[in-house]
Amino acid sequence: MLIILNNKNRKNTLTKPGRKIAYQQIAFSIVVVLVCALITYFCWGLAYAKSALAGGVIAIIPNGIFAYKAFKYAGAKSSKLVVNSFFSGVKLKMLVTAILLVFAFKLIVILPVAFFGTFCLVMSLPLLAPFLFKL
Repeated sequence: MLIILNNKNRKNTLTKPGRKIAYQQIAFSIVVVLVCALITYFCWGLAYAKSALAGGVIAIIPNGIFAYKAFKYAGAKSSKLVVNSFFSGVKLKMLVTAILLVFAFKLIVILPVAFFGTFCLVMSLPLLAPFLFKL
């Protein structure tokens, strides 16, 4: 997943450390989802692997959107923008998650154990970030 930032936001040096950690978490989440899908495929078959992959993707896409919105602004002059951007990112993340879940339940045959197992794993990965990445 590529998130394109405009030049103004990329040049903001205050957002670089947070953006770097967010992108590392997203990249790590992608790797975890792919590994889970492969393990699931070899243990339980293609149908379970598709469900695991769907659950992971549905967790990753909103996290990427949130990371883009949350680390768009920084600094004392932009404090109001920072707060507004963070809260709009949370709202957008919840909305996109709900929409993707609705589409998944309507369009894909979901096997709940694999789907929600991977979804919950990816959603809990940010809790492990301080232990996995050098902050």
